[in-house]
Amino acid sequence: MTDGSSLPTPHSEVITDVLIVGGGPVGMTLALALADSALRVLLIDSRPYGAWADDPRALALAHGSRQLLERLNVWNAPAATAIREIHVSQRSGFGRTLIDAEDYGMPALGYVMRYRDLAAVLAARIKPEQLITRCSIDKMETGNDNATVTVTHEGAARRITAKLVVHAEGTPGSDPDVKVHDYGQHAIVAEVRPTPAHKQRAWERFTPDGPLALLPLGADYSLVFTVPPDKSAALLKLSDEDFLAALREQFGKRLNFTASGPRASFPLALRVRQQITGQRQVWIGNCAQTLHPVSGQGFNLGLRDAWELATALLDHGAGDPGVPTALAAYARGRRIDLRGSMAFTDSIVRLFSNDIPPLRFARGLGLLALDLYPPLRHFVARRMIWGARAWP
Repeated sequence: MTDGSSLPTPHSEVITDVLIVGGGPVGMTLALALADSALRVLLIDSRPYGAWADDPRALALAHGSRQLLERLNVWNAPAATAIREIHVSQRSGFGRTLIDAEDYGMPALGYVMRYRDLAAVLAARIKPEQLITRCSIDKMETGNDNATVTVTHEGAARRITAKLVVHAEGTPGSDPDVKVHDYGQHAIVAEVRPTPAHKQRAWERFTPDGPLALLPLGADYSLVFTVPPDKSAALLKLSDEDFLAALREQFGKRLNFTASGPRASFPLALRVRQQITGQRQVWIGNCAQTLHPVSGQGFNLGLRDAWELATALLDHGAGDPGVPTALAAYARGRRIDLRGSMAFTDSIVRLFSNDIPPLRFARGLGLLALDLYPPLRHFVARRMIWGARAWP
């Protein structure tokens, strides 16, 4: 694909049915889910085409997300590392459980893939005329019949008229409709080399500072190391050798780590938009909700947003994707999954991110119960694989 398309002359008005703001994986997934419909779809992105090519981030994809992407013929199997087991435990406390894909007759519980590898496969399926890059929104007005969006593209102001605007990129900002809970934690992400080899086992290790996750990625682990902000700053300054020593101390003796890649850190907060639909507008993915990375729910939730929105628009739009009935059907259909996923991750963080002895004992009993009582373990596994609603 070329570096996106160009809008017509500055004096021309572009008319489309669905305008997707954000050319990341969630926005592209929505575009592909609508590809076989009669709806005209346009994606705009402020970045140049291929900006994701050097993105080193790793994504935790649930098996349910693989099923979704396979329906769109964009599952990048060679780039995915399977998670066949998840070992869950707490530091300085008893109790542990092991969730195994074999118990569910599936090839894997989930997969780890680099952001760039997923984005590349999605972008290859987007038609060049559907994607406008280096395009930023200056103004938007909504009315009963359409939304009018003024953008800057190639140094000039252009106007786009759409039946529906889908916000699919970025996180909820300082909007009165957005509720924010700061966890007082930062996540340090890096890739570390384990010994012995990971054998496709992931680890979720709960510590008083916060969850520590190790996800298999190639021969390495993708690390999410959650700590308070002051510890995060100190860990970023350490040499690789000293950082690995700190990781060993926090994780325990079950694994050793012999090498580390570059480190980065970002603050963690729960951000939730109270109304995910508005007049001729809808918010999906991180634009609608940003979750704590524990249990890897956030990105998978965004992919389900895209799929369910496409379904609602096609089933209830009657040729006009922005009508209130279609948006109401989408909001109603997503309520259980959104609330369930947020409550699941938030309760885990609040319960495990402390060192209070009675809670530590209760957590141990809970982990022991998960290990000894399969129906309870299966409930947790289903939430991780398919979210709060089972994927057909």
